[in-house]
Amino acid sequence: MSSAAEFQHTLAKAAAMSGTSLHTGANVTLKLQPAPPDSGIKFRRKDLQEEPTIDATIANVKTVERATTIGEGSIRVHTVEHVLAALAGLGVDNAIVEMDANEPPIADGSALPYVELVRKAGLAPQEAPRRVFYVREPMSVETQTGALLVLLPDEEYRISCTQAGPEGRFTQFLSTTITPAIFEREIAPARTFVYYEDVQPLMDKNLIKGGSLENAIVVRGDAVLGKEPLRFPDEFVRHKILDIIGDLALFGRSIRGHVVAIKPGHGANTGLARALAKAHETTMAMFPKRSFPQGEGALNINEVMGILPHRYPFLMVDRILSFEGETKCIGVKSVSINEPYFQGHFPGHPVMPGVLQVEAMAQVASVLMMRLSKSASRVGYFMSADGVKFRKPVFPGDTIFIHAELTKSRGNKLAKAMCRCVVNDAVVSEGELMFTFLDK
Repeated sequence: MSSAAEFQHTLAKAAAMSGTSLHTGANVTLKLQPAPPDSGIKFRRKDLQEEPTIDATIANVKTVERATTIGEGSIRVHTVEHVLAALAGLGVDNAIVEMDANEPPIADGSALPYVELVRKAGLAPQEAPRRVFYVREPMSVETQTGALLVLLPDEEYRISCTQAGPEGRFTQFLSTTITPAIFEREIAPARTFVYYEDVQPLMDKNLIKGGSLENAIVVRGDAVLGKEPLRFPDEFVRHKILDIIGDLALFGRSIRGHVVAIKPGHGANTGLARALAKAHETTMAMFPKRSFPQGEGALNINEVMGILPHRYPFLMVDRILSFEGETKCIGVKSVSINEPYFQGHFPGHPVMPGVLQVEAMAQVASVLMMRLSKSASRVGYFMSADGVKFRKPVFPGDTIFIHAELTKSRGNKLAKAMCRCVVNDAVVSEGELMFTFLDK
């Protein structure tokens, strides 16, 4: 069975707080409400007729000047990043954020009051797998203001950030994994800050009406002005990481990757969230939407080899794309002209042997079975292959998506699976496989 951390979470009950908003200066009451699985984070404007809701997604980002604003039609919600950071940082996948104004309370300028609100409401697991995006290829975003964000593969969610103010003032660096405990203790308390020379231009733009030394740090020259001393020696970079977490939450999926950020801002942060959304859409477009599970996890080639005993030239799975529950998964095999069997099958007309397609299906099904039994110390042996059909040839350059579904299992020794290989939305081979497992 999956651990609780792999399931979606919402709030156990409602919880509310009140305060003044940063930019509009309005008094506002905010209430966090539970929400059903797969609904994501939504903001509801209780102050408007019909109480419209706005999905907190990257597609709904409208402006990113000194804060992140989302909207649908003419409806707007400003400065959503601290609320989103608290929800994402603590592992809340689905929630409704109700407000009777267009901007959340700024509170003390950090995400800590929202963390306390989430803790007051409590977390409740849901019977749906958490949506996780595993970064497999590097991506980057650079802005004209000098911000640079790079996202690299990693098995955890990690952020390494360099913050530098004007003339390099208060240059700070921090690298940390992002877990609920680390977020609550090390990131959430960091307050927003502003350089003194930027205050008047912001006021001229009709912003920071609710700003004060009680909810922001002001940097004047080399001096730090605020209601209280710095909570951390490197509080500025910690707040930048807070903003990154909040803005990337607009992607809508938990991230397994390493963000390297230099002088980040809301524009670059949301730009990376858009790049993530595009990468996810590209992955989804590689195979039929009807057959892709909204499941959990993925395995790269090293993880596959940690489960299967097969090696070159007989390893027929490049990676596992996703699991759906405990009975279904999809693997992928990129067919290259460098495959050794093409030398004789056939010279001048290379075609992938059907028996190797069956082997690929068996290997993906074996990964599924070994995952279910939580054992990678066994070897799978064919017992039968029934109803096998080869419908179209597979050529060099094709990418095979291998679908496997366990239909029967007897203990940890015997299993039966329905499998099919798909190329360009077309089934090229399929069959029902039975195999047994023996200790190595």
